[in-house]
Amino acid sequence: MEKITCLSVSRLLPLIAALALPVGAFAQGATSYYIVQDLKTKKCTVVDKKPVATEATIVGPDGVVYKTKAEAETAMKTVKVCTSA
Repeated sequence: MEKITCLSVSRLLPLIAALALPVGAFAQGATSYYIVQDLKTKKCTVVDKKPVATEATIVGPDGVVYKTKAEAETAMKTVKVCTSA
């Protein structure tokens, strides 16, 4: 079995960093959108953070999480509580 030395680790470090970079970039770009209804005003909006239950409730079909804001805005037009106001 080969010993791991500081020299071999220092050669691997740039490779490890290069492989980890795309994973971090993907995690930052993975935004989720929700259709929510404000509990006080009953107004529906699209938000990019899961709402706090005391302020708003998710009203999309079965709590669906959308990948783009445009997709959520289009879906909001079909949600009955959002169109009946």
